[in-house]
Amino acid sequence: METGIELIVAERNEQIEKHGHTILNDVHDQVIGGLSLVASFLCLESYGCMGDPEEIAEDHCPQGWDESYFAKLLDKPYKERLVIAGALIAAEIDRLNAIGD
Repeated sequence: METGIELIVAERNEQIEKHGHTILNDVHDQVIGGLSLVASFLCLESYGCMGDPEEIAEDHCPQGWDESYFAKLLDKPYKERLVIAGALIAAEIDRLNAIGD
C-alpha cells in the first residue's frame, strides 16, 4: 500500500506529465489562490450539504478553471479528492516559489 505522500507525488507527476500542468503553466494560467481554493473544496468530507458538484462548481469555480472539470473532481471519492488536493497544494507552493513569493 502506498503512503499518502507517495500517492500525492504520483498525482502531481500525473498533473504535469499527463495533463501538462507544469509550474510554468501554473504561473501563467492560475490566479492567486485558485489552486488552493480547489484543494479546499476537495478536502471537504461531505460536500453534499453544500449542493451537488455541478452547483458547487458553478458557484465557486476559480477564474480560468473549467466548471465541468471542477465538478468532475468534486464527484470523486473522498480519499481520491484528498490526494488531488495534496497535489494541488504542492502545485500552488511551486507556483509561488517560481514567482518569488
